[in-house]
Amino acid sequence: DEPDELLYQEDNALYWVGLSKSFDDKYIFVSSRSKESAEVHFLDLTDSNAKLQCVAERRKKVLYSVRHRAGSWFITTNVGGTPNMRLMVSPAVANSEDSWKDMVDQNGNVMFNGGYERAISGFTSFESHSVASGREGGLPQIWVVSYASETTSDVTDFVQLSFEEDAYDVGLGGNSMYNADHVVIAYDSLVTPLSSIKIPLDSPTDLSKRTVLKEQEVPGYNRSDYSCERTTVKSRDGSADIPVSIVYRKDVEEKIKSGEAVPAHLYGYGSYGACMEASFRSTRRALLDRGMVYVIAHVRGGGEMGRQWYEEPNGAKYLCKQNTFNDFVDVAKWMIDDRKITTPNQLSCEGRSAGGLLIGASINQAPELFKMALLGVPFVDVVCTMIDATIPLTVVEWEEWGNPNEEKFHKCMMEYSPINNVKDGATYPSCLLTGGLHDPRVQYWEPAKFAAELRHKQGSSSGPVAVKIDMAAGHFSASDRYKYLKELAFDYAFLLDQLGLVDAKKA
Repeated sequence: DEPDELLYQEDNALYWVGLSKSFDDKYIFVSSRSKESAEVHFLDLTDSNAKLQCVAERRKKVLYSVRHRAGSWFITTNVGGTPNMRLMVSPAVANSEDSWKDMVDQNGNVMFNGGYERAISGFTSFESHSVASGREGGLPQIWVVSYASETTSDVTDFVQLSFEEDAYDVGLGGNSMYNADHVVIAYDSLVTPLSSIKIPLDSPTDLSKRTVLKEQEVPGYNRSDYSCERTTVKSRDGSADIPVSIVYRKDVEEKIKSGEAVPAHLYGYGSYGACMEASFRSTRRALLDRGMVYVIAHVRGGGEMGRQWYEEPNGAKYLCKQNTFNDFVDVAKWMIDDRKITTPNQLSCEGRSAGGLLIGASINQAPELFKMALLGVPFVDVVCTMIDATIPLTVVEWEEWGNPNEEKFHKCMMEYSPINNVKDGATYPSCLLTGGLHDPRVQYWEPAKFAAELRHKQGSSSGPVAVKIDMAAGHFSASDRYKYLKELAFDYAFLLDQLGLVDAKKA
């Protein structure tokens, strides 16, 4: 046997390394990337003597990923400092960065120019077509690219898929055949269960040719009983329109229209450019069927409106992280004062991990707005965690939050870190903080320390502060379905109890 050969080693702790294969089985890609720069190497599987070569050397603040088809690299990148990713094409050769060109459609128009209006996040190349995924108008989108032949990258058609609902979640499903003549997508919305839909690549916009392969079965669920909407809320500084997704029972909608305030639950995340989509969750029925309204605030720090929703200077990264918390509080105020959906005595809120940071910072900023808060594995001791380089992920995360060993980032973090900003004597909402003993990302002592700080400083009229540490769990709580449902039932039981809805008649 021949000895193993080391192909690549990454010594910089800022970078992750991943291994993938091109969809046409011709190349192995070795991708090394941090949150702000990337480098991809390739190995030609058709040449037994091939060596690992670099597509383009890493450059500061330049991200890129690579796909291959018909002798060309298809590159999604922010080269040139564009706010969103561009789609570029070049010959499939090493050190190709000087030959990257914007990909154009059949009319010569740049398909994804990296501007504010349209963002690309993924690109899958089949033998005869390519399928791009991304965002436009605050919603996930899918585009289909047609080529003149299977051996060229000349575009003959570029179309966007359309759907009937105003707000939804859509993405590529399981597609494993390079020579497929169709693509499978996954589609759902706040009121529509998840379905897998087969779409022919040669006529992707013909709705009559779409085939539903499978739809999630939800026992006892009647879609006609529920309604949803998508709206926006103006940020306090007037610079941003915050998308808000809302779902409720139709009988509850009538109560709101008649001027009656109802219980409501506000969910948010707002970090890492992650998108909280308007997707279906059957477990929400435990709240909806008890008369609650479920609201998702798509706050800055996520990627719902493109990377500019996440990046500096107008997103919520590094020194502008405060925008995340301000947006969440602004949506809560809008629900109470403008839309008049609910009252502070009927409003609960929830976030997990970095979303727990969001909740902790929001209840510090405006504790009077909320009756109850769920903080799952919450990242609430920001400075202590981010200053310790021995903790897994800390060094990598310096390109998300900043390095508190630098004065400017330390000062910024201290202004929003939940554990450092609990208001002395203020009336806080009831809080349930959960953690996992084996969590390597948010150690169990973060929720424990924050709970102690709340109990020590909050006013006597505050709600209870409960801590629940799972002695067998990590960051993502229960891995099996039934334990997950049991944990969620515990969270919702606490929520319903604190809102006085334990005895509420379930619809």
